[in-house]
Amino acid sequence: MTVVYEDNHIIVVNKTASEIVQADKTGDTPLSETVKQYLKEKYQKPGNVFLGVTHRLDRPVSGLVIFARTSKALTRLNEMFRSGEVKKTYWAVVKNAPKEPENELVHYLVRNEKQNKSFAYDKEVPNSKKAILDYRLIGHSENYYLLEVDLKTGRHHQIRCQLAKMGCPIKGDLKYGAPRSNPDGSICLHARKVRFIHPVSKELIELVAPLPEGNLWKGFELL
Repeated sequence: MTVVYEDNHIIVVNKTASEIVQADKTGDTPLSETVKQYLKEKYQKPGNVFLGVTHRLDRPVSGLVIFARTSKALTRLNEMFRSGEVKKTYWAVVKNAPKEPENELVHYLVRNEKQNKSFAYDKEVPNSKKAILDYRLIGHSENYYLLEVDLKTGRHHQIRCQLAKMGCPIKGDLKYGAPRSNPDGSICLHARKVRFIHPVSKELIELVAPLPEGNLWKGFELL
């Protein structure tokens, strides 16, 4: 975890691929607790530190996570995420070149809780939720392609599922059809940028997360 932005109301961190945002059945220490501890020590706060989780990233995904430091910021950020006012841009590494260099993908996703997996359909089916994203080919290496993805909706495993549906599973993502895993257990999906109006000060906040270290993200020639 690296702090990218911090003020009295919000804190934004760059999550590593191994961290979970909120506690789950694994019992591993979640990112929310790590951030609380950081704030407690930095500001020498006695007692409990308030920290609100506004959204999540899947465990094998790296990149920007926004937390609220006050209840006022949490309420407003929750509403902003619901109404699509927080613009999130991801980078994804895929093995196959997309048929079109840029396009909008519209699918209907059905989540299977038991498998912890979503399935994409071209038309509306029972229990499905509409999922929309824009992608753009922005780079390539000898063996892989780099896509920039702008999310229009926030569905379970949306980018992973939609890219796999168009024949471009994310590198390392065995669950959605990648042929092999990454050595560190990550998938090559990174929450690269966020853009939003600060919930309290009303300033425009634009942040970029450095790419994960290691060879998985190296060797790309940007277009």
